[in-house]
Amino acid sequence: MDFEPYRGELLAFCYRMLGSFHEAEDLTQETLLRAWKARERYDPSRASVRTWLYRIATNACLTALEGRGRRPLPSGLGAPGDDPGAPLAPALDIPWLEPFPDARFDVEARVDLRLAWVAAVQVLSARQRAVLVLREVLQFTAAEVAEHLDTTVPAVNSALQRARAALRDVPAVGRGIGLREPDDPEVRAVVQRYVLAFEAADVPALVRLLAEDAVLEMPPVPLWYRGSGDYGRFMERVFAMRGTSWTVRRLTANGQPALAAYVAEPAVDGYRLHSVQVLTVADGLVAHNVVFADPRILDVFALPRQQPPADNFPGQR
Repeated sequence: MDFEPYRGELLAFCYRMLGSFHEAEDLTQETLLRAWKARERYDPSRASVRTWLYRIATNACLTALEGRGRRPLPSGLGAPGDDPGAPLAPALDIPWLEPFPDARFDVEARVDLRLAWVAAVQVLSARQRAVLVLREVLQFTAAEVAEHLDTTVPAVNSALQRARAALRDVPAVGRGIGLREPDDPEVRAVVQRYVLAFEAADVPALVRLLAEDAVLEMPPVPLWYRGSGDYGRFMERVFAMRGTSWTVRRLTANGQPALAAYVAEPAVDGYRLHSVQVLTVADGLVAHNVVFADPRILDVFALPRQQPPADNFPGQR
């Protein structure tokens, strides 16, 4: 039996459940290993291979989530900051939500990989989370989900209703309304203008591309900002601290446009990978930017850590 064709979608499922790409990779591998060891006991008359694998993955995720809290973004923990010069002290004791590197995997349902959606799902209990993802994202029947969870169809339907009700109270979910895909021409045009302004360290141009209530956050730093004014003032601080010479590579993460930002590194006569920025573009403006600079997070994108000083990314801009 060949389970490899299912790896990508199982990884996306585990990521939606856990909010951690690293843990999702481990649990996907564990799922495939369990399936391989139990392959002689698989009964095709009871379920398809795909359904059987999801039952194994669901149980692995529920076990992993026992006794754990949610993985938040900074905006899910408190009020926005009002001082763009506040200390940037990381909170390493918090298990932050991680991004999903699209380019490494073939996953069809990317809309429900968006950071705001995955962050919102984190408020649910583990079983509610499983029911929501299995029923509404993966379109399993209530009977199949009941089989996965060793429960009844009425219990599944009740959990789904509670999950929907809980998510209605989470503001981040509403920000997904009207979002377009990263390759949409309007989205590409907005991102292109943002890239040009960023590479020029042109803060007024950046601010003109922001929604009035744009959010900027930078896990593992718990500090975050709301509003184009504070966003712009923080970017002035970034360019003052890191310099004004940057180059950018465009990519996608979580089904959203993303940027790999490289800052000039005189010691190596080139650029050093600084961060991956995951953008939300809505109504022709940047509404949200989640900046990841943790080296462990950057590693999952398999990006070069350094770039030469000129013509770094032909065809990317």
